[in-house]
Amino acid sequence: MTSFTANKTSARMLVDFAEKAWGPSEDGGPDLRYVLLFDMYIKGRSFALINKSAFWLALLFGLAVVVWPALAVIFKDRFEVISSAVVQTAVTALGAFLFALYSHYKKRQMHVENLMRQVVYSDESVAELAARLLPEMERIDAGFSFSEAVKGGKGTAAPP
Repeated sequence: MTSFTANKTSARMLVDFAEKAWGPSEDGGPDLRYVLLFDMYIKGRSFALINKSAFWLALLFGLAVVVWPALAVIFKDRFEVISSAVVQTAVTALGAFLFALYSHYKKRQMHVENLMRQVVYSDESVAELAARLLPEMERIDAGFSFSEAVKGGKGTAAPP
């Protein structure tokens, strides 16, 4: 079966499976369970694209942090700015930020994939699933609220 390959995210595999199981039928419309799952997939795919981009950039900057001292010694005469502590600190800070960004969005992707698994494996009706999962999806859509984080409230802060 082409749905089952190791080169997919879990979200893509689940939506491929659901398309065959619950996708558009002879009467023209898809099953509501599929619609719920595909809505989650859109979010998961966005998170996956962001975390993959951040991962590769973080890896590049992580390597730059490791080799920077050697580059500073080798190219000290040609590029004086390369041995600047400010530039080294900025490269290190950007690398750390990218690692944090990757981690943040990887957690979001995993959260969405876990919600998708609940849709696929649950015996609940679509109405029960929607009632239970829509508040989580609203939290995901709301994103991060700085004022809520500062106050310590739970309001619209994104899921862990």
